[in-house]
Amino acid sequence: MKKLIQVKNVVKTFDKQVVLKGISLDIEENEFVTLLGPSGCGKTTLLRIIAGFLDPDEGHVIMDGEDIAKIPAYQRDVNTVFQHYALFPHLNVYENIAFGLKIKKQPKDIIDQKVRRMISLVGLEGFEKRDVTRLSGGQQQRVAIARALVNEPKVLLLDESLSALDKNLRKEMQLELKQIQKEVGITFIFVTHDQEEALTMSDKIVIMKDGEIEQIGTPTEVYNEPVNEYCARFVGDSNIIDGIMKRDRLVSFDDNDYECVDYGFSENEEVDIMLRPEDINITARNKGLLNGEVKSVLFKGIHNEVIVETSSGTSKTVIMHVTKSHDVKNEEAHETISAKSFFMDPEDVPTLTSSEVITRANAQAWTDDEEEISISKVDFHVKEEEGVYECTLATEKGTEITININVVKPALIEDKENEEIIQAFDFYRDADEIKESVALDTDLILWADAYAWNTEDDSRVEIWDVKYDFDDENITEGDYPVTFSTQGRELKIETTMHIQEGERIGLWWKPEDIHVMRKMR
Repeated sequence: MKKLIQVKNVVKTFDKQVVLKGISLDIEENEFVTLLGPSGCGKTTLLRIIAGFLDPDEGHVIMDGEDIAKIPAYQRDVNTVFQHYALFPHLNVYENIAFGLKIKKQPKDIIDQKVRRMISLVGLEGFEKRDVTRLSGGQQQRVAIARALVNEPKVLLLDESLSALDKNLRKEMQLELKQIQKEVGITFIFVTHDQEEALTMSDKIVIMKDGEIEQIGTPTEVYNEPVNEYCARFVGDSNIIDGIMKRDRLVSFDDNDYECVDYGFSENEEVDIMLRPEDINITARNKGLLNGEVKSVLFKGIHNEVIVETSSGTSKTVIMHVTKSHDVKNEEAHETISAKSFFMDPEDVPTLTSSEVITRANAQAWTDDEEEISISKVDFHVKEEEGVYECTLATEKGTEITININVVKPALIEDKENEEIIQAFDFYRDADEIKESVALDTDLILWADAYAWNTEDDSRVEIWDVKYDFDDENITEGDYPVTFSTQGRELKIETTMHIQEGERIGLWWKPEDIHVMRKMR
């Protein structure tokens, strides 16, 4: 095919922020090309440069062998359909479509022929005299497309022109747009952040990220052979797993080796592995490549979306010391004060303040009439070394309570396989607080200062599960283990099988279903 448009090393900057970073792209005649990416990736800026609404800071835009970067928009053989169509509200359907031809002063009979052909092409026969403000969203979009196509441009640009439509109409228009493109036989360049639109309509998809092109390919290529984790997650549902490419056609994750069809990697290279949900099959436990437990089943109409945990997360168990309420009452001042001992990390000692002590100790004071009183004095002398240190908290009238601040080094649990560390502290609480909690799991995480993070980039990891075996409504004094866990390895599966939550199953796939990708830098 002939190259119609060549974008060469285009750079664009707004307010010192580089929006396009040397973009190069070839677009062929009669091709439906989609620029796909999230908001801010540069796709609309690239479209507007091709249209002539923006000038590049560097680089060239070549059409039919001619550099058009400095040619104004109205002189380019390009028309644009905007997101909100920009129809003329004072003109009817026929007049909107004919507007550009009238500006060019074409003969009336030629205008009539071309307009009626376009009205037929977009399926608006009988609407010629209809007020455009009385049309549905889909009908307005057809008018906008017809108005752009009637000028017979070499290229039609569409800037998220389906985004204003409802879901069902958007799907209908995806098919119609592709059919119109085939019938008129010109190049369409379509901008969207919707992967379904891109896969449905495109001959070529250009995936963009942060002003750069990540991948160019057919819908089949970008779906089945994404070049990296970003492209895999952006186009379709994906299970992305950290792995090791031991050698050509042999990859490993979670201490198991799996045959694949990929090659060309270094031995023992760290890689990302993609498994599409529809490529994972369910079988009997111990009959597949690995086992798992069904965590959830969601009915999606033509299939069930099943989440299967194949390996446990990182866990840390602490002791919750449950005590009776040890409030101190000052009969003379008609006041009561309450506080609890707590545990803390030696590293946090230098920044410990009175207000933080009050918070950690859950300290409170109140009158006999249950009016809250400020705690005005906090006396503590804590060292940056392990030990038990007394702390006294008091009100203005001298009502006071003494607690212990237990300084201990956290026992970190590191899971090298999951690249995670989790920490949590033993803690004190009285039975009434536990009984009154309305979100106990959340409170337990807070009381234990439970925290997990990724060892690769120090990003926070969510505490996914909190396990305990006490009855919170009838709890009494004593010591109770509480276990905090991060999310384990979970795989999303699409299946028509009837599966129950809690089932223990096996999973299998074919070597060609594994796609190995190089790590993003």
